[in-house]
Amino acid sequence: MDSNYTVLARKYRSQDFNSLIGQDVLVKTLTTAINTGRIAHAYIFTGIRGTGKTSTARILAKALNCLSSDGPTATPCGVCENCRAIAAGQHIDVMEIDAASHTGVDNMRDILDTAQYRPTNGRYKIYIIDEAHMLSVPAFNALLKTLEEPPEHVVFILATTEIRKVPVTILSRCQRFDLVRVPVETLKKHFAWIAEQEKIELTDGANELLARAADGSVRDGLSLLDQAIAQTGGHVDEAAVLAMLKRADRGVVVGFMETLLSGDTAAALAKVDEIYNNGADLSMLLTDMMEWTHWATRMHPAIRAGQVTNSPYTADQREQIAKIDARVSLNTLSRIWQVMVAAVPEMQASGNQKQCFDMLVIRLMHIADMPSVADILKQQQSNAPQSAPAPVAAPAAATQQNTQMLEINNANDLANALQHSKEILLYSYYTSNLEVVEISNNTIKYYDRRGDADFAHKLSVWLENKTGHAWTLERMTESPHAHTITEQKKEELESDPLVASAMDLFADAEIVGVK
Repeated sequence: MDSNYTVLARKYRSQDFNSLIGQDVLVKTLTTAINTGRIAHAYIFTGIRGTGKTSTARILAKALNCLSSDGPTATPCGVCENCRAIAAGQHIDVMEIDAASHTGVDNMRDILDTAQYRPTNGRYKIYIIDEAHMLSVPAFNALLKTLEEPPEHVVFILATTEIRKVPVTILSRCQRFDLVRVPVETLKKHFAWIAEQEKIELTDGANELLARAADGSVRDGLSLLDQAIAQTGGHVDEAAVLAMLKRADRGVVVGFMETLLSGDTAAALAKVDEIYNNGADLSMLLTDMMEWTHWATRMHPAIRAGQVTNSPYTADQREQIAKIDARVSLNTLSRIWQVMVAAVPEMQASGNQKQCFDMLVIRLMHIADMPSVADILKQQQSNAPQSAPAPVAAPAAATQQNTQMLEINNANDLANALQHSKEILLYSYYTSNLEVVEISNNTIKYYDRRGDADFAHKLSVWLENKTGHAWTLERMTESPHAHTITEQKKEELESDPLVASAMDLFADAEIVGVK
């Protein structure tokens, strides 16, 4: 056994900006900043695992301390003493700190004490704090002042997968870079290149499966590729990767969903038994079914998105999905999706996944057979008695008589009507801001303390709907110094003997609101 074997994720770790895949915006920004001399004193890199946060931090450290040029360079040589020491994690001026095991304020004080001294071998003393969100609150507080105004020879680089746990005060002192998930096509090219370097046979189908299983993480994908090579001895094909991931082939999933939507319960359950006996993980099968439902919905003719060529299905499989979409409604796909989403925690909590999955299949088939609300309404209309005479439209006047219309004669009537109708916004504005002078003959004269231009229009429309008459709202330009409804209620409350007695019991008490 070769005791010096290095796993692929470490062997092919990015060593410069050119080899950092999938992070084009980050690379362009950092290289431009270095070339123009606009180097920040603190950076924070965030993103999911395996996208290159720590690798980027090391590359940046090389760029700032590389000896191949007189100053920082965006293209570190990788062969000088500083570059090699940083790549090996042994440079005296580049300190990588695992925040998960150095969470306390004392650890942070030790770090900040050493930051005052100038670098020994490099231009900059660089502190790379990995998993920065694990630092305690006192440790973050101790870091604040130095992070904002560090010595000119110090650069802080923080890396975290959970940016929301990092205090805003820390974020405001750093330049933030979000590392995105690496696209599937980029991962496939990378894996194919590595397979060529390792002299490994990697089929296109296997490469596709590995790239999608990686879920945007380069490290996860390389770990899976390493495992597949160890399992197959160097010939990695689709069947081997499916067996390793315990997933069913997408063609099998498409065929299973077709059986599921055909309404043949016995055939669907028999298909589940076959997939299960072949060693597939039913949780992964549920994930694949959700993926199928998502893409089938996007490809549905009702949405008019076409075949969606960036879907993970082949042309034949997309054609098969299109045939299923032609006879399945968008409403049915939506209901199936909801049931499958609800089944995910059930599968995780179930002691017997096979039984849980069988019951899920039966539930899905019954839901697929259920008519939509529109179909039910059509059926009810078609079943209605045909001999009944058609209703005769009533005159407008008769309709108004049959509808109970409001009568509003004063300001309090209007307030009560708005409150009863649950027009909260109109009621609140009317009672708090309007000085009503007169309400008569479908006319309201008032003074608006706030001057909302839309209020009069909204109130007049509401009044016409509720009273059956058009109303005129005359806004006065000067205040009559009248009380609003709220002020009237407060005065009435203060004059109540019981309230007055209660107010006398408490010094400096006041009425702050009337509801």
